[in-house]
Amino acid sequence: MSNLSSLSYLIVDDVSSVRAFLKQTLLHMEASEIYEASCGAEAIESFKQNIPDVVFLDIELPDADGQELLKQIRSIKSNAFVVMVSAHSNVDNVKYSLSHGAAGFIVKPFSPKKISTILKKFQG
Repeated sequence: MSNLSSLSYLIVDDVSSVRAFLKQTLLHMEASEIYEASCGAEAIESFKQNIPDVVFLDIELPDADGQELLKQIRSIKSNAFVVMVSAHSNVDNVKYSLSHGAAGFIVKPFSPKKISTILKKFQG
């Protein structure tokens, strides 16, 4: 877990409590550079400005489709480590996300352990 603290993170979710929980989880893992966005437009703007190492991206945003944002993010940084987040884990969502370059998929509500597990993939 040691080098997770040197990474930068972008949390994209329209629900502030989800962002807060994820931010707390990352802070607990000693992350220091955490950006947040509550909509697709903010997400792309923040990604372009900060080029974070890891993105937690909600599939359903009020102004955007997370799957489309995934493509935009990957077009900006082809090896971006994007973890899709959704309250609805249907097989199509998961397959589509992974086939378009998502590094992982977590379902709400998620636990700190789940976040930790998915970030270990980043290190590996």
